[in-house]
Amino acid sequence: MSALATRHHLDTGTADLWLLPEHAIAAFTAGLGGERLLTPAERIRRDRLFSPAARQRFLARRLLCRQALSARTGRPLDAWRFTTGRHGRPEPEDDRDGVRFSLASTPGLVVCAVTTGRACGVDVEPYGLTAESAHHLARFFAPAERRELAALDPAARPARTGELWVLKEAYLKAQGAGLHRSLAEFSFTLRGPSGHGRITVRDPLHPGPWSFDLLDLRHPGARHLVALTVEGDHPAAVRQTWPAGADTPTAP
Repeated sequence: MSALATRHHLDTGTADLWLLPEHAIAAFTAGLGGERLLTPAERIRRDRLFSPAARQRFLARRLLCRQALSARTGRPLDAWRFTTGRHGRPEPEDDRDGVRFSLASTPGLVVCAVTTGRACGVDVEPYGLTAESAHHLARFFAPAERRELAALDPAARPARTGELWVLKEAYLKAQGAGLHRSLAEFSFTLRGPSGHGRITVRDPLHPGPWSFDLLDLRHPGARHLVALTVEGDHPAAVRQTWPAGADTPTAP
């Protein structure tokens, strides 16, 4: 077995999760040369964004994924070019390394997940939905999820709604579907109050196995929920990386 094949075999059991807080974006992107790594098409997409913060997060996403992919494969940062799937999901143009990745960002945090030989999806949202926002989002969930939420104490519903929301988005990203499927077509069963047990999905259209992780991250001045979906019945070991200058989170 070649060294490359050996590395891929070992890496299929690990998912790399790179996390970049907003306060560290400027130093991180400057350290990688800023926009010099962007392709002309990526520069056009960035420049179309309305706000400076959105343009900054776009640059951060594109550079963070290059950093994560290069760390995984050993390929140079400037070697990466990307294609776009039917629903807008970016994929490496050259897939000889077998790597897959997923990007997400929200005010306060940029996230990139990388796997080898297994599809992945990631989503991030600020922690703490309002009761009104939770009620609005729940209308789009599966009947079983709406029943579960209705049975909860009203004070607990926003947190559980937020968990379901990030899981659904990460799951659809792993499929390459984005939000082009109805959120009511599949339902999640989350861990119990003790925090034990696996998160599972019931999806008649895609019965294939998936594993899920849900992280509650607190870092200076912010708290975020991150959901990670990885293809396969065996959960991937999640390896977190916070780039230099990014404060690591504290336990919730």
